[in-house]
Amino acid sequence: MSFSKETRYLIAGGVLLVFLALFSLLWGQYPISLEVFSAYVKNILFSTPVDESYNIALIHNIITEIRLPRVLLAILIGAALSTSGAVFQAMFVNPLVSPGILGVLAGASFGAALGMLLSEHWYLVQIFAFSFGFIAVGFAVFIGSMVTNSRSTVMLVLGGVISGSLFTSLLSIIKYVADPYSTLPAIVYWLMGSLSMAQLNEVFLVAIPISISITGMIFMSKYFDLMSLGDEEAKALGVNVKLIRIIAIVLATLASSLSVVMAGIIGWVGLIIPHIIRMAVGPSHRLLIPLSAIVGGAFLLLADGVSRLALSVEIPIGILTSLIGIPIFIIVLKNARAAWN
Repeated sequence: MSFSKETRYLIAGGVLLVFLALFSLLWGQYPISLEVFSAYVKNILFSTPVDESYNIALIHNIITEIRLPRVLLAILIGAALSTSGAVFQAMFVNPLVSPGILGVLAGASFGAALGMLLSEHWYLVQIFAFSFGFIAVGFAVFIGSMVTNSRSTVMLVLGGVISGSLFTSLLSIIKYVADPYSTLPAIVYWLMGSLSMAQLNEVFLVAIPISISITGMIFMSKYFDLMSLGDEEAKALGVNVKLIRIIAIVLATLASSLSVVMAGIIGWVGLIIPHIIRMAVGPSHRLLIPLSAIVGGAFLLLADGVSRLALSVEIPIGILTSLIGIPIFIIVLKNARAAWN
């Protein structure tokens, strides 16, 4: 049986993702051997008796309460940010665009900080973060629609810059008035990004809209290829450019807002992963977008493993992705123009 080039890339990415997920489940401050893990899985699935020395109850708690939620959340957020970054870059025909271009990350950060200031209930914090992520995008779109004689894409980007600056300033006000001994440290730590608060029921809940958003963006990839030729050429080929652009922005904003809701600010993933994939497989969005989702999930799994195990204390994953992302971006920047073309 022979597979196409695209299928081979997707299979290779899937194998890498499964390997890293298994490694993340087994490795940690309390390492679990493959033999013990295999016995645990057989016990869960087929009620197979296991050696009492394995301490299956402890293994079950480590897997289901600590590591599995982090693994699933890392895959979801990595896939959401990478796919959103690839779609935003396609929409604005700009290789430097990332999920924060329309102010969604700044708006969600302000919403979460406001929620922490007003309430101790985590659900309210998440609702505020999600709501203000969309409000920030709505404000950017409103600014972009004010000038009708300019190129809509350029004005939309400028609207995003203004919206991001506004909500960043509002976030500074929240931090200034927050209690410096309790609320302010919580806000600062949350903004650094972390997967440590992942709960299995919340992960399953947020997986539904994120998966729908990613799937929708993958199914729209053929339109992104046509729109990369230019708006007029895409219209001539029968594409409703305005409708496709609105749907794509909504889906990408939804996915990236939910990532902020669950784990705070995790930067650079949505910028560097699409570049790396584009350099490896070319600019076609039919392969670029699904492969970005797979590799983005694998990248964040790897970063989470390093953040947990590199030091005796956990490094906030947002700091780690920045430290990893900056040198990678400098390297890929040299070849970005050729890959984009």
